[in-house]
Amino acid sequence: MAETGLSFKSLHSREYQGHKKKGKVKDIELKGHTDSVDQLCWDPKHADLLATASGDKTVRLWDTRSGKCTQQVELSGENINITYKPDGMHIAVGNRVDELTILDVRKFKPLHRRKFNYEVNELAWNTTGELFFLTTGNGTIEVLAYPSLKLLHTLMGHTAGCYCIAIDPTGRYFAVGSADSLVSLWDLKEMLCVRTFAKFEWPVRTISFNNTGEFIASASEDQFIDISYVDTGRTVHQIPSTAAMNSVEWNPKFNLLAYAGDDKNKYQADEGVFRIFGFESA
Repeated sequence: MAETGLSFKSLHSREYQGHKKKGKVKDIELKGHTDSVDQLCWDPKHADLLATASGDKTVRLWDTRSGKCTQQVELSGENINITYKPDGMHIAVGNRVDELTILDVRKFKPLHRRKFNYEVNELAWNTTGELFFLTTGNGTIEVLAYPSLKLLHTLMGHTAGCYCIAIDPTGRYFAVGSADSLVSLWDLKEMLCVRTFAKFEWPVRTISFNNTGEFIASASEDQFIDISYVDTGRTVHQIPSTAAMNSVEWNPKFNLLAYAGDDKNKYQADEGVFRIFGFESA
């Protein structure tokens, strides 16, 4: 199968302050995947590196400075979610048959595999790496100890399936996106919901906090990505999109938002595209 191109675009904008968008800085293509990029995540210790999970069964590491894939491994199924442990040493990957794989980043080989008997939609570690979260099709958030993966808590999150989860890097909150079109914000210490965000008409597919915990980005099949203040819920900016978004992910150091969508039309197969959006914080 031919390699799929991944368009990497870096933009600098002040649109969130009401100003016109500045010009495009660079546009390079990252080639390698042969199917859609379903999720991506930045290396928490290296702001120029990111990992992608694809329907082609591979997980790949990319250096955005060179535009090259530096590591890859093929797993057992079509990968749909991926996340780094905060220390950057492990990567968790989930696939379409609810199997979890933990990868050792240094050797880039599987450390652990576990198959769940319920729908697992997304994965996340807390900021210390001691807790591991799963969102489920039952509308719950499962909280596990790490590395034992022993179940500690089952939180009733939403009235419909919980699709995605993100951890505030400051350790205050975590957020969950659901098929009920809502994003819920939770106190990480108390494990209690403190507010909800109602921005979309369609199920929320992906969410991410920026590096300061000030902004939260979320997306669905609606034709935009929403960026809001965490503490007030007020929308800061909306990025137009032409396809359903699979993943939004803030850079660990800068206000750069990577996002990947379906990006296909009637003439083309899935292109496996992801882009970077950035705005200044003056």
